[in-house]
Amino acid sequence: MRFPKLFAIFLLAATTPALAQKPAKLKYPTDDNSRVYDAVEQPAVPKGGPQGYADYLASHQKYPTAAMQAKQEGTVMVTFVVEKSGSIGEVEVKQPVAPLLDAEAIRVIKSAPKWTPAHQKGKVVRQRVTVPVSFVLAEGSGEVVEVPAAGATKPGQPLPPGAVAATPGTTSVVGTAPNGAAIIRPEKSAQPVGGNAAFFAWIAANQKYPDLARKRKIQGKVPVEFTVQPDGSLTDVRVVQKHGSGLDEEAVRLIKAAPKWEPALYQGKPIKQKMALPVLFQL
Repeated sequence: MRFPKLFAIFLLAATTPALAQKPAKLKYPTDDNSRVYDAVEQPAVPKGGPQGYADYLASHQKYPTAAMQAKQEGTVMVTFVVEKSGSIGEVEVKQPVAPLLDAEAIRVIKSAPKWTPAHQKGKVVRQRVTVPVSFVLAEGSGEVVEVPAAGATKPGQPLPPGAVAATPGTTSVVGTAPNGAAIIRPEKSAQPVGGNAAFFAWIAANQKYPDLARKRKIQGKVPVEFTVQPDGSLTDVRVVQKHGSGLDEEAVRLIKAAPKWEPALYQGKPIKQKMALPVLFQL
């Protein structure tokens, strides 16, 4: 049988192997603008750098009273995305500790200033970051009792035995600590003789920068807690957040060796008060 010429050409094309066909162009996926990177060439940086960010978190952290009274502490690992604008998004707890502490860790992260965004291949990109938020109980923590009614004490009221001044800045007026000690709001908080400027000047003049820290070029603020006794002496000194390389030990030594303070006063009588301040180490 003889096929028409056009039909024969069609049949030949239909039976030709696929390898003989012209290969199609491959389409490579383009970068997704919404992609979140875990590792980048130039990571996102918080305002003030790592140390400045750590200082911000420490100074703006509000230890939940209920968590303090329950003696809850630990490090909450928080993960979030630094957007291209530098804002913080998708904040969540990666390693929970306790509901109240987890919630406070999220709050303080969300309230922090914007970051400098990450860069990958010369372009601004989104990056996922994980930051630890530590909650450390000081000795005697949980002793501040919230009392909404101000002025609950009356002039001339006897000073409670073993009275301890509430932490400066709280709304505590009168209360009882778990250990039975009375908590009161002092009429005047403890302060260094000559004021804060004189105290920090003394710290700077008497500071002995640890050789190891100097060699490693480590500097920063070491937060220290201590108690100002009724006679003005400084006791119960402890470092809240350790830096290592000898800085912690030097900070404790300085506070212990510092001149006496003017104690807190209640109804004209000196009482002890727990205080906290940073000891600055700068090369």
